[in-house]
Order: sequence, then C-alpha cells, then structure tokens
Amino acid sequence: MTDNLLVRVNAALSDRYALERELGRGGAALVFLAQDVKHSRHVAIKVLRPELAASLGTDRFLREIEIAAALSHPHILPLYDSGEASGFLYYVMPYVAGESLRQRLQREQRLRLPDALHITAEVADALGYAHAHGVLHRDVKPENILLDSGHALVTDFGVARAISAAGEDRVTAPGMAVGTPAYMSPEQAGGENVDERADIYALGCVLYEMLAGEPPHNAPNARAILARKVREPMPDFRRVGEDLPDTLEHILRRALAVAPAERFATTQEFAEALTTRQPSWVQKLGRRTERPAPSPRSIAVLPFTNMSADPENEYFGDGIAEEITNALTRVQALRVASRTSAFQYKGKEQDIRRIGQELGVATVLEGSVRMAGGRLRVTAQLIGVRDGYHIWSDRYDREARDVFRIQDEIANRIVEALQVILSDDQRRALARPAAADVQAYERYLRGRYFLHLFQKHSVRHARQMFLEAIGMDPDYALAHAGLADACSFLYMYFEGTDSILEEADAASRRALDLAPDLAEAHASRGLAVSLRKRYAEAEPEFEWAIRLNPALFEPYYFYARTCFQQGRFEQAASLFERACEVHDDYQARLLAALSYKGLERHDEAFAAYGRALQSIEKHLELTPGDARALTLGAGCLARLGRTGEAKQWTVRALAIDPEDPVVVYSAACVHAILGMADDALDELAKALAVGFGNRKWILNDPDFESLRDHPRFRELVGEV
Repeated sequence: MTDNLLVRVNAALSDRYALERELGRGGAALVFLAQDVKHSRHVAIKVLRPELAASLGTDRFLREIEIAAALSHPHILPLYDSGEASGFLYYVMPYVAGESLRQRLQREQRLRLPDALHITAEVADALGYAHAHGVLHRDVKPENILLDSGHALVTDFGVARAISAAGEDRVTAPGMAVGTPAYMSPEQAGGENVDERADIYALGCVLYEMLAGEPPHNAPNARAILARKVREPMPDFRRVGEDLPDTLEHILRRALAVAPAERFATTQEFAEALTTRQPSWVQKLGRRTERPAPSPRSIAVLPFTNMSADPENEYFGDGIAEEITNALTRVQALRVASRTSAFQYKGKEQDIRRIGQELGVATVLEGSVRMAGGRLRVTAQLIGVRDGYHIWSDRYDREARDVFRIQDEIANRIVEALQVILSDDQRRALARPAAADVQAYERYLRGRYFLHLFQKHSVRHARQMFLEAIGMDPDYALAHAGLADACSFLYMYFEGTDSILEEADAASRRALDLAPDLAEAHASRGLAVSLRKRYAEAEPEFEWAIRLNPALFEPYYFYARTCFQQGRFEQAASLFERACEVHDDYQARLLAALSYKGLERHDEAFAAYGRALQSIEKHLELTPGDARALTLGAGCLARLGRTGEAKQWTVRALAIDPEDPVVVYSAACVHAILGMADDALDELAKALAVGFGNRKWILNDPDFESLRDHPRFRELVGEV
C-alpha cells in the first residue's frame, strides 16, 4: 500500500520533487523525504491520506493552510510549499535531521526537569506568536515537536484547522481526530469553540508526559480518555517523579484545568510561571543548567573594521554593520544579537567561537570596509561558531554609490545560508533602500554614530549630520526620523527650549509623511509628541512601531519612558523589560528597577538594580571614561547598599565631565539616595542651570523620594 502510494505521489510531484523514502506516518498523513529539484535541497513532504483529502477538498485545504504559511518564528518549522497534484493534497517543510520529541521520549521515557522546561518554554513562545497572529495549533503533541540542535520546532500549524473545516472536529474514528485524545482539551473534544487555552492544555499534557513518562490521562480508547479528562483530576505525577516540587504540580494543575477560564490566559503566562521558578528548582534538584545550543538560525553582526587611510571613516564600518543588523531583525525567523551586544567586541582581538558562545548565536558575520575616492571595497565572512569555519565569504569592489546594493546582497546571502524562507513583506523589507544619495547616507551614518555616544556635543553634532543628509536628499525618511530623535534628546537632557521641541515635532511628521510604514518614523513621532504631553497621540505611534518591527529597541524604550513620566509604573516596568529583551541596555534596566521601586515591589527592584549594574560594568570594561554610565552605576551601587563604591564612582564621573547636565543630574540622584541632601540639592540646581531639559521627569523620579518635603527641593520643583 505504502510503496504503491509512494510511486503514485512521486509521479504526481515529479516535476518539482523527487521522493526518496518514507519518514513516518500518522492518522492524517504520510511523510516522505524528497529532493527539491529547483533548489537542490532535502525537504519533508506530508501527503494527506486519500480518504481525508477527498472529504476535505482542495480549495478549503489550501485556504486554511495558507494562514500557517505566513508564520515566521525561530521555533516554528516554516512552510515551503503546498498544493494539489493528481488528487493528492500535500505540504512541504524543511527536512530536519534531528528527532521528534516522541522519538526522544521513546528512547529516554522521562526528561530531566531543565530539558523539559526548556522545550516547554520554546514551544510556548512559538504558540504565543501564532496566537498573536490569530492561528491556533489544535494538535500540540510530541509528534509535532521536532528537536534540532537542542531547540524545539513546532510543526503542522494550520493542518488541524484545515481538517476541522471538513467537519472532522470531533473524535469520530481512530486516526481521524482533530487533535489527539491524550492531549486534547475537553472543550475541543466536545466540539465547542476553542481559543489559545486549548493549546495551553495540550502543552500542559506534553510537559506532564516529559516529566512523568506518560500523558496525564490514559485509557484503552479515545472516549475513555476524554471521559477521564472531564471526571478525574490530574493524577499526581510524583508517583513516577518523586523529586519534582509541589510548585510545579500546582502550575500543571492550572494548565490542565477542565474549565478554560481556570487555566493560564496566555502561553507567555504559563511559561513565565515555569521559568521564573526554574533556578531554585534546579538548585534543589542538584541538576545542571548548561546553556542550550544556540538556534541554527541565529547571528551576531560585528562592526566592520575600517581599513581606510582616514580614521574618520570608522563610522562607516559601524554603520554598515548596524544597517545589516537592522535589516536582519526584520526577518522574524532569525534571532539577531543586538547592536549593543555585538559592538562590545569592537576593536578586540577575540576568537569568533568564543564571541558566538558568549552571545548565544550559531553564526557571526565579520567584515571590513575600505574607502578610497569614490571606490568602496567591502569584505564579509559568515562564520559558524561551533567549528570556526567559513560558511561563505565574499568581496565587493564597487562604486561607493553601490553601498545599498552591497548591504542588500550581504543580508540576502545570510538568509540563504541560514535557510530562512522569507515572506514577501520581509523580502521587501530587506531590500528597502536607505537613501537615493550615498553622500546623504554617509551623513546619516555619522549622525547615528554620534547619537549613540549620548553626550551634549555628540547629540548636537548628530543633529547637524542629519540636517546635512536631508539637504542632500530631502525625501530621506530615516534622516528625518534621526533628526527628530536628536532634537528630542536635546530637549529632554540638554536644551529644553520650545524651538528644539518644535523641530522634533516637524521632523517626525515629515518622516511619517515620507514613509508611513517605517517603524523608526512612528517611534520618533511618538517620542516627539509625548514630550508635549500628548500621550493619547503618542501611544498608538509606539504600538504601531512595535507591530511594524518587534525587534526595534526604541519603540519599547520611548513608550516605557512615557509611561514612567506619567507615573504608570506597572506598564513602564513591562515595557522596559521588553526593551531589554531586544538588547541589553543598561539605562533601560535601571529604569525598570526604578519602576519596580515606584510600585513598592522592593525584591524585584533589588534584583533589577543588580542586573542593571552588571550591564553597566560590562559597558565600562569597554568605555571606562563614560561619565554617564559611571553615575548611573553609582545609583545602582547606592540602592544595593554599596555606599563607598557609589561615592567613588560619582567622584570619578564628575571629574570626567563636571558640566554635562545628565551626569550632574545623576550625581544628584546618587547623593539623594545616600541621604546627602545638601550635595544632592546643589547638584540638582546645577543640573537645571547647565541645561537638564526634562524637568518634568524629576516629579516621578523615585531617587528623590527622601527630598520630597525639603523646602529647597520644593522650590526647585516649583520652578518646574
């Protein structure tokens, strides 16, 4: 039967795929290993059983599975192709040489707790992403979870929905159910409308099985299994796993509640309940917590080395690396190390394998740039972290005006090398031109370089660079967004004048007019209008920017600051933490701690101050003369009770840059925390005098809690 079917399917698909052998079979489909003739790669083809295909219909199947094709996530196996050929309905996925979770459970029976939690967290992340895009899985089970290089990949999104559209939404016969009885939620088995909580129930069953060695409810047939789900509580899994903690059992009971309303509302909530307790569990159990292997589709882009005779061209290598990083972050199936994380290795001679291991990525891109006259030479090498070998390398000798095309080519070569399939939107995003004029692009890169330095003179220079870029290319949307950010920063920290705020407002409006689908433009617009206290107008801009590019740091950070300024500490803390997930920014970590402080959640605040200090110490290893980082680190030290070090760091910072408004303001904060009221008030007054522009920020700054009733502080606040 199967051999005959293999021959028939092979004949039907021979113009595109050459089937080699059967990989497996299930109630709904058979899986074959095949060669993709056009792309010369191995793929896995799932062919629906003929009887199921006949009841489903081609149009309905293709319509439903097309929804799944739009999903692009590191822990979702992408869909390459689908269609109908000679009556066979099929869909095509990458061939994963690893094993399924079912195969691993058959081999090991039970998994170690850290491994089970790691797999659950990655599957929950994939499900949460799909749910946010309106897609339920409806058949989460060990067979649909593949394990590749230590990571989980969820397969078969859209298939259960397609089958359900054919009227098979109940358990009617063996192998023909939408969902599998051992993992199916009671409401799904009853044919009721389901939401993401059905997938949470199924994931809870999978986690239970990973720990106990069997699903929570077993019985001779499907109907008996489903009856036990409704009538009997979750069995005590410690009968086969005596060393598992009570807290884990409580979490699982909630995930497996019969009533959906009693379960976790989201997969993220379920995962957080598990992972926030993992360290104490692992310590209790005496089990190792080694870092899992990085996803094969992960990368860090190092700053390109400046090989030009002119040292001022340093910005150009940084800018190319940053542009490639930004382009790759728009590919949701890629994990891309943040600019901040990757750029800490700038100018350091370190082994690529060590860098990749420290950043948790499987590949690293490094390169160099040489400019001479109007010519440009760019070299790029993509290196595998595990063995240190080149995956590919190339050299581009072009006219300088071709820099945009070079960046596009490098980004696309990376995507090809990592075997990521792009959606049409992502392909267009990768090819988005930076500017029509290469000289304008140079000015833009200079502007971004100086803006990142975050000093008064550097932000002013960044503003000038953006203005020059706009002068060369008036329709350059990114330059207008950069100008808006530079003006907003000047207003917030250095030059709190109405004219500079008006310039930020106008530049952000122009950026949006030119590029309404540019995430950076929406983020810049949100920041500019928030400084005018038009919060109802700012927040949709931040939210739209996040939707357009979830991997962009600024929307989360600007949005969080806006919430903090309004005293909305709960939302601010959440957004600052999300910003830090995008990249490890020490100021975002510190402000998250301040938000927890404002909520009087002191344990969380203490832990957040510790994380912020670690981030600052890492930054200071590379830039020990950063006065602003020193004062912010001093504030963390003060909050952590390390008074002597806090004072020393503050003295060092003020000796480096005694006139910088942000440095002086931060020193005032440190002395306020330490109870040195006179010093704090002197420095606060000086910060306002030398141009600390964001005076309203003071009103919600928890660092000045001890001075709220001080007459001099009230006088200064009165000036605000």
